[in-house]
Amino acid sequence: MTDVATLPPGYPVQWEADVVLRDGSVAHVRPITPADAERVHRFHARQSEESIYMRFFAPLRQLSDRDVKRFTNVDYVDRVALVATVRDEIVGIGRYDRVTRNSAEVAFNISDHFQGRGVGSVMLEHLATIAQEAGITEFTAEVLPQNRKMLSVFSDAGYEVERSFEDGVVSIRFEIKPTERSEAVRLSREHRAEAVSMRSVLFPDTIAVIGASRRPDSIGHQILANILGAGFNGAVYAVNNEAMEVLGLAAYARVTEVPDHVDLAVVAVPAAQVLEVVEECAEAGVKTLLVVSAGFAEAGAEGAELQNRLLHTARGAGMRVIGPNSFGVINSDADVRLNASLAPELPPPGHLGLFSQSGALGIAVLASAARRNLGISVFASAGNRVDVSGNDFMQYWIDDPQTHAVGLYLESMGNPRKFSRIARRLAATKPVIVVKSGVSSYGVPPGHRARQTRVRPEAFDAMLRQAGVIRVENVHQMFDVAQLVVHQPLPKGRRVAVVGNSDALGALTAEACVSWGLEVTHGPVSLPSEAKGEQFSEALAKAFADPSVDSVLTCFIPPLVTPDEDVATAVREAALTSDKPCLATFLGMRGVTAQLSGSDSEPEGRREVVPAYSMPEDAVRALAAATRYAEWLGRDRGIPVLPSGIDRAAAERVVTSALETHPEGRKLTLEEVTELLAAYGISLWGSVPVRTVDEAVAAAEALGYPVVVKSVAPLLRHQPGMGGIRVDLASEGEVRAAFAGLNDRLAPLAANTFVVQKMATPGVPCVVRTDEDPLFGPVVSFSVAGPPTELLGDIGHRIPPLTDVDVSDLISSVKAAPMLHGHRGAAPVHRAALADLIARMSVLADNLPEVASLVLNPVNAHPGGVDVLGAEVTVAAPPRRKDPGRRSLT
Repeated sequence: MTDVATLPPGYPVQWEADVVLRDGSVAHVRPITPADAERVHRFHARQSEESIYMRFFAPLRQLSDRDVKRFTNVDYVDRVALVATVRDEIVGIGRYDRVTRNSAEVAFNISDHFQGRGVGSVMLEHLATIAQEAGITEFTAEVLPQNRKMLSVFSDAGYEVERSFEDGVVSIRFEIKPTERSEAVRLSREHRAEAVSMRSVLFPDTIAVIGASRRPDSIGHQILANILGAGFNGAVYAVNNEAMEVLGLAAYARVTEVPDHVDLAVVAVPAAQVLEVVEECAEAGVKTLLVVSAGFAEAGAEGAELQNRLLHTARGAGMRVIGPNSFGVINSDADVRLNASLAPELPPPGHLGLFSQSGALGIAVLASAARRNLGISVFASAGNRVDVSGNDFMQYWIDDPQTHAVGLYLESMGNPRKFSRIARRLAATKPVIVVKSGVSSYGVPPGHRARQTRVRPEAFDAMLRQAGVIRVENVHQMFDVAQLVVHQPLPKGRRVAVVGNSDALGALTAEACVSWGLEVTHGPVSLPSEAKGEQFSEALAKAFADPSVDSVLTCFIPPLVTPDEDVATAVREAALTSDKPCLATFLGMRGVTAQLSGSDSEPEGRREVVPAYSMPEDAVRALAAATRYAEWLGRDRGIPVLPSGIDRAAAERVVTSALETHPEGRKLTLEEVTELLAAYGISLWGSVPVRTVDEAVAAAEALGYPVVVKSVAPLLRHQPGMGGIRVDLASEGEVRAAFAGLNDRLAPLAANTFVVQKMATPGVPCVVRTDEDPLFGPVVSFSVAGPPTELLGDIGHRIPPLTDVDVSDLISSVKAAPMLHGHRGAAPVHRAALADLIARMSVLADNLPEVASLVLNPVNAHPGGVDVLGAEVTVAAPPRRKDPGRRSLT
């Protein structure tokens, strides 16, 4: 990040971002400053004559100081320029100059050495987002027709580009408002770039172990030994400035002396030496750093500062960083055989991708997989997660044909919005299983870059459900699910057959099915304990053939007569004849066993392994998780909500005006709240504050009978019951009596602050709210008002942006939802109107991070629509969101 002390006035620090380019390397994007003058001169001097002519339409071999001063001195409002830098040298310049109130001319100049890496696309993306914030809606540009690369930057970005040709120049015009296509292009480019950046980690041609000691008990020695012991198929170099050779390899004093290009550098030196090593890696052109060294942010404030300098140095040189304090990475691919980790052996190859933030837990995760004979495709430990996170590996796993399911052990989450977005895409193709014990600040380990969150844990659960992620409570449950979804087809429904050789075990299994929402439609079938293998085969064949069965659960106590192998063979062979999933409970057996695995001679591509569980409850829990995931896969995801009649500019004026006078934030007045909501098509019912009975009568006359008189004192606001309100007042006399009664009762409590409001149609009172969370960003919540909200915490949550299906699910997620659908003979509420209100709230929350809190309470839902009877809004200067509308590493 730029040194704040040297920044010009008005410099927008929030525009700075590290971005992954098309080749997987990293560049830093930031606003230009007058201090960049010499860098601009050097940049221009390195450009070819062709590139100079394409940019300036003239052979300007040298820029004048006057030109450079004009280029580098901008106001960051009407004249904006960004530079992309690598190793503090400019590799790209993008700028716009406002031409009219809504239009600006845009231009780019990309280094010859960085063309084709996506620098121009990134800068267009960032400039478009900045311009929209300034009220610009359209970009124009003039490009020479032979400049096909720049022409493709505009057209390939997903915008609707208009072109005209005049006087030998192509004039371009396009609206910069994001479209479905432009968003798809942006996310696809982000995905490809971040996935490519992981390939240098998982498929390196060359590895250098820096700190490869000759001492067997040192970390560097162990990792080098593990790399060599796994039979890594690339070149390996030892870097040690105190030895001539390590483990039979010639040792080099510095990585810059290695006679090869290094893709992956494993850094295993004391923390105090890491920065010097990182700088040498930058000089050597290393692509990725795997820092296993400890002693960084987990060790205290001094270590945290060292960790920040590590990140800044590495990203400034275009490198990705795994760690520090990482356990390592593993790729079991036969063409790679990479074990750059502290695991003494390369796990058997398989189809489960694993990610763990903790090194110690990484050991436990791999050990648990080994005990179950569960093969691994890729394993990675992020350590302190200073740069590379689970999001990056998920981007890789989306397209990895060797990975059929993914398990993530998360101790913290730095960017939940991006996680949700990537996880949803990954889960659409393969199961994603997450172990996350909590989201509070107490659960964030020392050293992890993570903001504190104020949301309830239920919001995190809701985010995972939105994304189709399977959440489990521990590693044991993660592997219970993994061994099922890796080796068996997904269930097509909730109907289950139970077959076993014990009445008690069958009943226990059936009860577990019911408790997890599964339906036992076949059995429990209990064979005699002395039954032969043929009897087991016959019973299982009937279960698989039953059209009312979607999954088969087998549960066996080790028989006294029939050998275990015969039963296991019967289970496996019966499962091979069907496309229905099969799970086996053999008391004392867990994982993928030889008896339940197919032989190498069986047809390729068939599900040959039946997962075994030691207890039926484990099997049923795993089956229920897989069933819910299959249901999510089969559901319509919906379309993003885009309510009509939204005036975002009007809403922004309300928020900006409030923060101009109170930068620290404040509650909006009733008039401001009404104006803000109206900008998003939400009508707030009027209420008239009254202090005397005569004012109450006058207000009632103005509003029209019937009316309500209610206290708005904080003591009684939104409390269950009717202690502070009188309803359905149809005359002056009723208003006078109601006011007097309430005043006498509430004055001793200092709660006699009243308003008069029009009487609403009888309906179901609801609460709709949004909160801007430092970690999650906007969170939308819905509940039925009164005891369900206040006493039972029956509140649903979703993370915008929402689809129409998300909104519908949010309404149905609360236990009190039947009250909306005609409970006990009441007429159902207008669900579509309620959904439209929530959709508008979600878009408002997504658009306006300055809205710290917005509560609609009560929302009266009735058969004819919804009425917003009360609203409170608090605005504040927002924290920078972790997933902005442009590519950025956070």
